[in-house]
Amino acid sequence: MLTTLRIKNLALAADLTLELEAGCNVITGETGAGKSIIIGALNLVLGERADRTLIRSGCESCSVEAVFDTKRVSAPLETFFAENGLEPCEEGQLVLKRTFSSGGANRQFVNGSPTTLAVLASLGEWLVDIHGPHDHQSLLHAAKQLAILDAFGSLQSRRDTFAALVQRRSVLEAEKSALVVDEKTYAQQLDLLRFQAGEISAARLQPDEDAQVQRDYQRAGNAARLLELSQAALNILGENESSMLTQAGVLGHTLQDLHRLDPANTLSASHERIVAGLRELQGDVSHYADKVEVDPARLSRLEERLNLIHSLKRKYGATLAEVIAFGEEAGRNLRRLEQREAELARLNGELGALDGELWRAGLELSNQRRKVIPRLSKAVVKELGDLGFAQSQFEVSIATAEKDAASRLEAQYSSSGLDTVEFQFAPNVGEPARPLRAIASSGEMARVMLGLKTVLAQVDEIPMLVFDEVDANVGGETANTVGEKMEQIARQRQVLCITHLAPVAAHGSAHFLVTKLLKDGRTISEITRLDRKSRVAELARMLGGKSEAARKHAEELLAG
Repeated sequence: MLTTLRIKNLALAADLTLELEAGCNVITGETGAGKSIIIGALNLVLGERADRTLIRSGCESCSVEAVFDTKRVSAPLETFFAENGLEPCEEGQLVLKRTFSSGGANRQFVNGSPTTLAVLASLGEWLVDIHGPHDHQSLLHAAKQLAILDAFGSLQSRRDTFAALVQRRSVLEAEKSALVVDEKTYAQQLDLLRFQAGEISAARLQPDEDAQVQRDYQRAGNAARLLELSQAALNILGENESSMLTQAGVLGHTLQDLHRLDPANTLSASHERIVAGLRELQGDVSHYADKVEVDPARLSRLEERLNLIHSLKRKYGATLAEVIAFGEEAGRNLRRLEQREAELARLNGELGALDGELWRAGLELSNQRRKVIPRLSKAVVKELGDLGFAQSQFEVSIATAEKDAASRLEAQYSSSGLDTVEFQFAPNVGEPARPLRAIASSGEMARVMLGLKTVLAQVDEIPMLVFDEVDANVGGETANTVGEKMEQIARQRQVLCITHLAPVAAHGSAHFLVTKLLKDGRTISEITRLDRKSRVAELARMLGGKSEAARKHAEELLAG
């Protein structure tokens, strides 16, 4: 839900903060007080284009910040954030911010990460549905209407089954497309795959052998110098009169003489350990020198192997494991191409069987939808009757693709099924039902949406609904019903409603008043949450004045 909306320097709002609660939030105020600023700001932070003429006079820029509690949002937000390089929500708090300046700078952020208007708009489709004289109305889209029908009829599992079949078909089509090529291209692909698979196979690579070959090559290249250094070490240890072992022998005689004069000392034992260590080192160096081989032919072989490894890595992968994997995949593709006719026959057989399964699943889904449509229409008509459309009609037209058309468009199955639907509405007797998108009156549109939302409150996944001008051309008992419907929806979703009617406003769980006032010689809009006493006064104003009768009527409305 939306917890906080802060607006700075937008139209009459110098610095306005709105703190909303989970239920039904109503906003009232005199005409021109600035109620529309709330809707405009919300649209802006949800990705709508910015009108720079709305920047408050005398200011260089304006900003809108919205904080949402996403703990109950069913949309895969964390995946969306990761895919778009955005910071995740902390403790379920999603922070959206939009700023734009008179100079043309336009910036937007999600959880502090810079982003695009398209990303904001995508988030908005998950978070908020705005109904009224605005174009952020998801229920007008055919795909959304189909999803609503399926949700109302609990058909999601059937729809998911169909989508899985479509995905499987897409995979098979991709495999088939790779095989269906002209003869010249086919021959070229065969030659290339044979070369690639053969080159990698002939190399008989082992994972990570490049490191060992590199070490062996360096050692072979330095063999002469290694042998020279080994011999020098042996000379120092014991190959001449000045060597360490020869001198150690002289030292040993001296220590023995010392021991005869002073038997208590243990220097001879220390000397013996050192001499033993020198002799062990001498043996190790000699053994190492025996293994060093100056072999130009081996050096050449190692150089050739190293060059081959480097060449294969340049062509096929950064590591030998990737090169080996590339060769295995090339081998599989080669075998598939070499058996093209048999492979095509297999794929065509699978596609044919899958098409039959798709058609049966699509028709079954379509039949279930046709059974759901009368129930949905009846439920919506009942709600619309309560909202002042006593003689209205609400219909759902459905069109199912024909089998011949589906076979001609083999690779174009929609994951939602074989059907397209459109919600249609006729407010008056004798008028034909027309698509919702063709309804001219924003008041009619808002009430139709309210009726739909009441019916769909249990299944719709958008957590916040905003209603603007839902009370247009409404009065009397219908106004009270409008308020009841919003209160009913608010048990499942957060509702924000801007209204001019007291019976509607009385159903809000939180009531905010927008007022205009002069401050430092400038007109500004402010918003205040009303307590019960102030709320009675505002409802009385909306009912026509400050009379005792208006006040009592306001009390009665709040009492329910």
